Amino acid sequence: MIKQILRKLPRKSQKSDSLDSAGNDSDNHASNSDDGVQCTNFGNKISSRLRVVKRVSSAVFPASIMAGVEAVEPNLSFNNVSNPQKPNLFISKLNLCCEACNSSDPDKGTAEQDLKRRTLIELVDFVSSGSAKFNEAAIAAMCKMCAINLFRVFPPKYRSNTGSGEADDEEPMFDPAWSNLQLVYDLFLQFISYSSLDAKVAKKYIDQPFILRLLDLFESEDPRERDCLKTILHRIYGKFTVHRPFVRKAVSNIIYTFVFETERHNGIAELLEIFGSIISGFAVPLKEEHKMFLCRVLIPLHKPKSVGVYHQQLTYCVVQFIDKDPKLANSVITGLLKYWPVTNSQKELMFISELEEILEMISMTEFQKIMVPLFRRIACCLNSFHYQVAERAHMLWNNEHILNLIKHNRQVIFPLIFPALERNSRNHWHQTVLNLTKNTRKMLSEIDDELTLACERKLEEENSQSNEASEKRKLTWERLELAAGFEPAAANLVPPLKPATCSVAC
Repeated sequence: MIKQILRKLPRKSQKSDSLDSAGNDSDNHASNSDDGVQCTNFGNKISSRLRVVKRVSSAVFPASIMAGVEAVEPNLSFNNVSNPQKPNLFISKLNLCCEACNSSDPDKGTAEQDLKRRTLIELVDFVSSGSAKFNEAAIAAMCKMCAINLFRVFPPKYRSNTGSGEADDEEPMFDPAWSNLQLVYDLFLQFISYSSLDAKVAKKYIDQPFILRLLDLFESEDPRERDCLKTILHRIYGKFTVHRPFVRKAVSNIIYTFVFETERHNGIAELLEIFGSIISGFAVPLKEEHKMFLCRVLIPLHKPKSVGVYHQQLTYCVVQFIDKDPKLANSVITGLLKYWPVTNSQKELMFISELEEILEMISMTEFQKIMVPLFRRIACCLNSFHYQVAERAHMLWNNEHILNLIKHNRQVIFPLIFPALERNSRNHWHQTVLNLTKNTRKMLSEIDDELTLACERKLEEENSQSNEASEKRKLTWERLELAAGFEPAAANLVPPLKPATCSVAC
């Protein structure tokens, strides 16, 4: 009935139509900036004396959403409008922040940026005050404003992350537009964290394409932006349960591309930090999907050269999985041995540290399954000519839990370790490693002196057998040389062979 009465009322159409056209032009500019259309300042187009409401342009939101929604002049303050008009003013201000700034006129562009910045600050303060109420039109406007201001394509990378050391030495690059981007991120974070936000309505706009574009932003070289994205994605994962499988799959695809194709991505550490808290919330027993994520995504992340950039977060994720299911320790250690570095000593140090954390949590049964290949690798580390690797491998004996595992399985482990210690004591160049080797041998003797002496005797026997085999080979070659009548001094005196003649008549 009220709508029918309002339709019969005469309209003052000239000003309203001009305002609507201004809103349409400003929104069209955001999508047609490549054609040279200049930005229209929405606030300056509206008369300061106009305080009546008008209909929002259908170009901003779909007509089905905007039915009955009216916008207030955006230069007004939230304190100067009534409570029923605040949602409409909120949408108008969001619409103003959707406009692109004019780069052809520096003075005008600066004024527009200042207006946009002040508007964003007002929006952040309004949402953080707790008095905001988000209907469907406000949710759609918020998502559109964030998409226009945040989603962008980054320039090609000219810096290559060829190794963990080089990646750490590079200076981070900061986005010059961060002052405005930060306000948009703060506003969106306040919006996502709002307790009264209806997730069922919001998920229509924060959908899978929106999340994919959000994940693309983790390629930003600005660490401040990646930190904001990390918090926002974590809140989205927590609030929108329907999107959780999709987020896990999308992140897996990013990591697959990083590990097996490009080995270049700026946001792996932040993505792993998000998943560290996600994994800690997994229910026990773990689903097969989550175990596959460990085996197919996390373990191959040990392969890239730049693992040092994100190794701390990766180790935390792996440890969380083992804490949930100790049987996974066997798979993790097998993966570590598979990707164990041969020529990268800094990476080897990280692997030993991660291995120590895993061994602190491993059960005796799982340890016995993997101890033979594991301690063969540790023996190689003990003999490393890089003194830090050898020193770090010796430090494993200072861990009480690892030492207890060794004591209970000494019949298998001592014969694997003792030859490496003996080689160190004879051949290693670094004095600290020599001292550690001496202490480790003393520790083995204290644990089981008889077994240590047996290992020593066995090693002596093996060395004597090796020497005997070497002498036999030498004698065999000498006998072969004598049997062939080969004299090295007269080798050059052998007369050349005469050419063979054909006795068959032609």
